[in-house]
Amino acid sequence: MPVISVPQAFNEDDLYVDLERTIGHPLFLKCEGFNFAGSIKLKAATEMVEAAERDGLLTPNSVLVESSSGNLGVALSMIAASKGYRFLCVTDSRCNLATRLTMEALGGEVHIITEPDPVDGFLGARIDHVRALCASDDRYVWLNQYTNPSNGMAHYRRTAPAIARQFPDLDVLFVGAGTTGTLMGCARYFREWHRPVRIVAVDSVGSVTFGGAPGRRMIPGLGTSRRPPLLDESSVDDVVCVAEADTIRACHLLARRGFLFGGSTGTVVSGAMDWLARQEGRELTAVAIAPDLGERYLETIYQTNWVQDLYGEDVLGSQPSITAPQAA
Repeated sequence: MPVISVPQAFNEDDLYVDLERTIGHPLFLKCEGFNFAGSIKLKAATEMVEAAERDGLLTPNSVLVESSSGNLGVALSMIAASKGYRFLCVTDSRCNLATRLTMEALGGEVHIITEPDPVDGFLGARIDHVRALCASDDRYVWLNQYTNPSNGMAHYRRTAPAIARQFPDLDVLFVGAGTTGTLMGCARYFREWHRPVRIVAVDSVGSVTFGGAPGRRMIPGLGTSRRPPLLDESSVDDVVCVAEADTIRACHLLARRGFLFGGSTGTVVSGAMDWLARQEGRELTAVAIAPDLGERYLETIYQTNWVQDLYGEDVLGSQPSITAPQAA
């Protein structure tokens, strides 16, 4: 039994769910939410903070600041509390209430942006707010998950090698695209591996990450309103774009089997289901990364009124239909 003294020292990295019985296709889901931060963002947060400490950017008086839709903010709140730093999260009105309350319970301060930038949406408005804070007080240290190489390095060092150890015959890996840190870190690792692995990015309809038209996105986590600086499209083999209604249906499908996952996980599973259904009977060893669990989505994805108000009364009565994969 492990004994830890800081919360970031614990992260279950070898738990997979076999989803074939649930979705009808062979797929192993790598569960990244079993840590004290509740999501895969603990890895990136730890890597970025430790790099900033090594580089001498953090002092006892520093205030960590980051733009986040939620999960990274929780991870940084936890690490800041553990290490004795102050932390300020700049999020927006789509952030789940449970996520905001968790950050505040951990001692974090939360600024909520209510008006999107006319061009770059909520993400652009959040980043502008962070920049203004840093310009106003040199105690603020912006880790900048959108350009920080430690974001991807966390997954190059930990997430991808863990998958490779468990599945030496891996054929295809499904990874959600947000900042693209997880996507790029895993893609880089498997490009250097001893056998080819197909990297399939899963994005949200309404995201501009892979050149799609901007549109309404109400589920935080995946997707962006401006192209992620970390993204190298040459490292991605296929892209699947998932409508939010299909994300919700996938989450409820998993919940009916007893697996309560978050919105990012529902999106990745939806994309994987669609891609695998198009492989014409090929037997593949497939893994999808599940970034989060579902407790923070009880008032949104798992709340009937919220779902029906945004997506229509019949959203849970039909099967997912997902945008066809496209070449990266």
